Amino acid sequence: MDRRQFLRAAALGGVAAVGSRSRIAQAAGSPDIAGKVSSLLNNTANVVGSILNQPAKNSPIDTIVILMMENRSFDHYLGWLPDDDAYMYAGTEAYGERFHVDGRTDLSYIDPATGREVRTYHLPSHPGEQLAWRGCGHPDPGHGPLQGRAQRDHGFLANSSGNDAFALGYFRKEDLPTYAPLASHFTIFDRYHCSLLSSTYPNRLYLQSAQCGDDMDPPLPIDELGFDWPAIWDRLLAAGVSCANYFVDLPTSIFFGPRMVPIVRPFADFFVDAALGQLPHVVLLDPGFISGFRTDDHPVGDMRVAQAFTANVVKAITKSPQWGRTALFITYDEWGGFFDHVAPALMADGRASSTDTKNFGQAGFRVPTFMVSPYALPNYVDHRPYDHTSILRFIEWRFLGAPAEGPGGSGWWLTERDRHAYNIGASLQSTKRSDIYVSPVPQVPLASTPCQGYWMQDVPEIDSHDRAGEFAAIEAPISGLDLFRTSGYLERIGLADRGPSLTPRELVGS
Repeated sequence: MDRRQFLRAAALGGVAAVGSRSRIAQAAGSPDIAGKVSSLLNNTANVVGSILNQPAKNSPIDTIVILMMENRSFDHYLGWLPDDDAYMYAGTEAYGERFHVDGRTDLSYIDPATGREVRTYHLPSHPGEQLAWRGCGHPDPGHGPLQGRAQRDHGFLANSSGNDAFALGYFRKEDLPTYAPLASHFTIFDRYHCSLLSSTYPNRLYLQSAQCGDDMDPPLPIDELGFDWPAIWDRLLAAGVSCANYFVDLPTSIFFGPRMVPIVRPFADFFVDAALGQLPHVVLLDPGFISGFRTDDHPVGDMRVAQAFTANVVKAITKSPQWGRTALFITYDEWGGFFDHVAPALMADGRASSTDTKNFGQAGFRVPTFMVSPYALPNYVDHRPYDHTSILRFIEWRFLGAPAEGPGGSGWWLTERDRHAYNIGASLQSTKRSDIYVSPVPQVPLASTPCQGYWMQDVPEIDSHDRAGEFAAIEAPISGLDLFRTSGYLERIGLADRGPSLTPRELVGS
């Protein structure tokens, strides 16, 4: 088998479907698991059997993988869970009558242009494949600092929200062939917020460095060749902890300039390293942001493609020799303007302010987040308040000398945000589950045809209600991520060629 054949086999090999709900409920209800979660149901970290109750050096987890997707809210993707009888039955059987998940899809918002109430709706039930799966013909829902505050204060159709009715659409269990079984078999979080009430770029900075500088929507550091403040990668490398950023078309660690080039690898290598059991201790996976067949789950890209892509990532992890030592976190950079009924949280932050528009302590809306590990409780909901820096907090506990919880100790944190963040590893158990997870088959769709245009993003004086038919003649929106590739930045930092990779279609198995 040559290298190309090996890459394809590692990425595309078939597996069996996820086990039945009855098997999941039986595993969740076994005495060695169910008896350990009572205090977590009260949102406390000191759970009997928690992985955090042992010294970090003795932790069975030594591989932490993060897949950060794009622009979806919790209710938009997981609001159906409280209405799913099988899911709720399994949770109640395992964890008692107090089991619950805070999701909703039965909401309505006032359209200020008409004064009428507009209800949330199931997107795939709407006629038109391009609309249902891509959002063609609608503006990209608003997700900047000012748009997010309009949504927080006045609803998801408010003036200045940047939204129209597309932002009120949601998906159901049957639309999510990867996420539905992950929710049933592993742990989700119904109080996980994006770090900042702002867009993609600053939230990805918070994931990697617990800050985005002095600007909530910072300019690209193209002339400066990257930001110079510390990132988690700097701390890990200084401590001798292996790490890598695998990417499809743009590695986001390059926000921090040429010093990150040594950790950047093409996504093809992820499948190889996972299959060989050679993944580094800490891994960031970047999906395809800017290809026409994008895999990042941003609207305009077909969301079914993102489900297939994520399934391949999960399959690679669960079939890896490292699976027994791994925690995979699947999350989203921000809510993407889609509706969510829970108000954005406030977080401790060194740049917090009493002035709302300058308050970096204002987190964003909730985003779908999954913890996939043989140490994760099945069909479980962790209700503690988290944000992206809670993943940093887990990494810092496991590898950098941070205490299990709280701001104690010295020298391990990046900023006040991660220093005070809750550790997202609290509900991981110290004992490996005895049931065997069978990863989902990547259900590769015949993707809907690309949108024939995209709503113009550079005419803020035109309200979205008055923009019918105004398209820019491009297939996808131009974003800051595109500019990294078109500005010559990659060549200047020495990242012009990092070796062969899989095509976006190969990444989802088609």
